[in-house]
Amino acid sequence: QVQLVESGGGLVQAGGSLRLSCAASGRTLMSYYMGWFRQAPGKEREFVTAFSWSDGRGYYADSVKGRFTISGDNGKNTVYLQMNSLKPEDTAVYYCAARPGYSRNPDEYAYWGQGTQVTVSS
Repeated sequence: QVQLVESGGGLVQAGGSLRLSCAASGRTLMSYYMGWFRQAPGKEREFVTAFSWSDGRGYYADSVKGRFTISGDNGKNTVYLQMNSLKPEDTAVYYCAARPGYSRNPDEYAYWGQGTQVTVSS
């Protein structure tokens, strides 16, 4: 079992920055990928980025490439999502997720956090 707890959401003006955190516990995650997804009202949950603990590599959706950066701290079992140049269309509930292998499909992730709200005002 893996437990995930997100934090760091909030309200920010367009062009601003936020950093989300996802603290993981329950098992070793070295073979796992940590994903961030988001869901806006009335829309499906969509892939944002994923992080490989084994090689530190990040994968990004085109909509956030160059603005968002994912990173991990092994000692704290925590993944961070640094979001810069935020746009109103980034407004959503952001969820952290984990699975043993890379995927952009939310249906393939077994472990999820509770979500954190990000609101970007224009």
